[in-house]
Amino acid sequence: MSDTDSFIDEVNEEVRRDRFYFMLKRYGWIAILAVVLLVGGAAWNEYQKAQARAQAEALGDAMFAALSIEDSASRAAALAEIETESAQSAAVIGFLAASEQAEAGDTAAAIETLNAIAINGDVPAIYREIAQFKAVTLQGTDTPASERRLALEALAQPGNVLRLLASEQLALIDIEENNAQGAIDRYQAILLDAEVTTDLQQRALQVIVALGGEPDMGTAIPTGLSDASDAAGTDGN
Repeated sequence: MSDTDSFIDEVNEEVRRDRFYFMLKRYGWIAILAVVLLVGGAAWNEYQKAQARAQAEALGDAMFAALSIEDSASRAAALAEIETESAQSAAVIGFLAASEQAEAGDTAAAIETLNAIAINGDVPAIYREIAQFKAVTLQGTDTPASERRLALEALAQPGNVLRLLASEQLALIDIEENNAQGAIDRYQAILLDAEVTTDLQQRALQVIVALGGEPDMGTAIPTGLSDASDAAGTDGN
């Protein structure tokens, strides 16, 4: 390599070095800011997780302490004093408090607690529906049948998770109003529903028979009854 070529290479290297330092001085703060944001974001995320974990643990400890009290009324009062920023957690605490209030004999307070959950738009729909259903079932005959029927019919609509249980409660209202055939028809529809549970199926069968009706299972075999029939046939042989 000639001296001229060596000199040109040195000049080019110096130019590249000067350009690098120029770019570093002009835009280096962006890289530094990106690193700071990245590290800061990770630290903030870990802090948020730690805070959420601490809040969850504190809430769990408070609930456990409240439920450890022997007296139902005192348990309900202790649960009512628990504060939480989460609407879903507040709903869970409300369900527990309503259960304790009902057990203590304060049905009115339990219904009020459940109704507060039922109208809270910040909690999931299933929570509101369960709260409404529980409130209606607690009301009993103290509330006019027409009002209870209206609430239950809304829950008995197709697609509702609680529709079969709501239908059963509607059938009980039919019985309350001496409408035996209406109750039989509702229970029959429950029997033929593909989503009926074993316990509900058994209750429906028993009530239909008690009301003098003849259960129609369609192509389904009544759970629990087939085994009894097989046993009877075996004994006959």
